Amino acid sequence: MSLPSLVLVPGAWHKPAHLALLKDELRDVDVHIVALSSSGDDPAKLGDMHRDAALIEKAVAEIGGPVVVVAHSYGGIPTSEGLAGADNVRRIIYLAAFQVEIGESLLSSAGGAPAPWWKIHDGAGAGDYVEPVDPTTVFYGDVEPDIARQAVTQLGYQSYASKTQQQAGAAWHTIPSTYIVCESDNALPPVAQEYFATRADRVARMATSHSPFLSQPAALARLIGDELASA
Repeated sequence: MSLPSLVLVPGAWHKPAHLALLKDELRDVDVHIVALSSSGDDPAKLGDMHRDAALIEKAVAEIGGPVVVVAHSYGGIPTSEGLAGADNVRRIIYLAAFQVEIGESLLSSAGGAPAPWWKIHDGAGAGDYVEPVDPTTVFYGDVEPDIARQAVTQLGYQSYASKTQQQAGAAWHTIPSTYIVCESDNALPPVAQEYFATRADRVARMATSHSPFLSQPAALARLIGDELASA
């Protein structure tokens, strides 16, 4: 029996290129990576969370057959919204992700105040946008230095609206979910991840930073492979 297709959804500031090492470890899997509109190099062209949700919905619908979706960090929010009602998604894997309720936003679910490592810019009509301060420490604490340096150069800006818009659907109410807690995470505190994980059907843990797709791509691929097989 063939495995379901796999759709990878990056987190805030991140791009498909950040997931290349993980994709390389999944050679026998049909892998698709969504480029989110809310992250990019031009602040004037950034989309928002609802646009991201539509892109994820479209990517999954175009596959047609069975799909498992892995959503990282912020990516959990547009994934939950965009896949509400999707009938070909067998499981959503929330990787150190925001698995939030309808009516919540990333900011509200994190206590309502921006993280101290967010640098918020006035978009001068294009909408406010955010960049991370010290991303190596925040995202890549256990990543090899050369890989971390390259990852930092690939980061984009993130629209501030994507952090504040309320999620309009919660796919995890009807689609089975797995939560992967990253136990040495400096971006999304593990205590918050443990809370989000109470909403998942299964919970796994990795002793990694926020970015196991860079620090332990083979181990993460094995875990995802097990989820694909069970789906």
